Amino acid sequence: MYDLIIVGGGPAGVSAGIYAARKKIKFLLITESFGGQSVVASEIQNWIGIKSISGFELAKKMEDHLMAQGGIEIEEGSSVEKVEKENINFRVILKNGKSFKTRTLLAVTGGRRRRLGVPGEKQFDGKGVAYCSTCDAPMFSKKTVAIVGGGNAALGAVKDLSAYADKVYLLVRSETIKGDPVLFEDIKKDKKVEILFNSEISEILGKDFVAGIKYLDKKNNEQKDLKLDGVFVEIGSVPNSEFLGDLVNKNEYGEVIVDHATQKTSGDGIWAAGDITDLHYRQNNISASDGIKAVLNIKDYLNGNSK
Repeated sequence: MYDLIIVGGGPAGVSAGIYAARKKIKFLLITESFGGQSVVASEIQNWIGIKSISGFELAKKMEDHLMAQGGIEIEEGSSVEKVEKENINFRVILKNGKSFKTRTLLAVTGGRRRRLGVPGEKQFDGKGVAYCSTCDAPMFSKKTVAIVGGGNAALGAVKDLSAYADKVYLLVRSETIKGDPVLFEDIKKDKKVEILFNSEISEILGKDFVAGIKYLDKKNNEQKDLKLDGVFVEIGSVPNSEFLGDLVNKNEYGEVIVDHATQKTSGDGIWAAGDITDLHYRQNNISASDGIKAVLNIKDYLNGNSK
């Protein structure tokens, strides 16, 4: 029986594990791998305290920091199938058949970016294909980029990229924008930005890095090419929350609803942090902070002092 099981090895999971170790909580961390979604990033420039680092290097540093605490129990290379409530405790069942019992659970399995599913997307992931404008916009200084999407995430990405890139294309599948009209009106005034409605990307081109795209002009039913240095996919994300079943409340997008003061979910004994939750800003630093916040509240809960 563990006092805590942490499910996930991204920034939220690692920071939670470090604090759990320092608080002398008997815990197990279960993860497929370390690093989270940004592990594929060629360069990260906004991790506090480090000017520039690759996603792979950051993942290794986080893992090393966690292991330096000593006495850490980890089930790496494993993913959780489901969680079952057993009286006041929980049984965490892995896809490999193993299971573990715990008094509390912290879900930090993050999310997965909704993908375009077109040729070249996987090949150039981290090599010109990006999913976080806040993280990667500075790397496209004086470049030409395309942003795919029509919601607020895409409009926000246009603002981020316009501050650095020489030219920004916004490819929208439909005839209208789904995002905030005020933000859209502001974007339309930007001379760097060109909006392509009724445009659906069909292939990402390049050799070692992105060099362009093919897209369908649906209005004219015509295939067209664009020379580009980067493609930002902003069509939403999917939280990895399925394993929690109906143990916690989720919103319409499957994000776990939490009290952002404590990271508590609706399920007694279950906390969640990072991109699996209904947080507004999805950033490594914020996820790490939420993981710490959750563990501090879990420690109070285990001591009978939870607010």
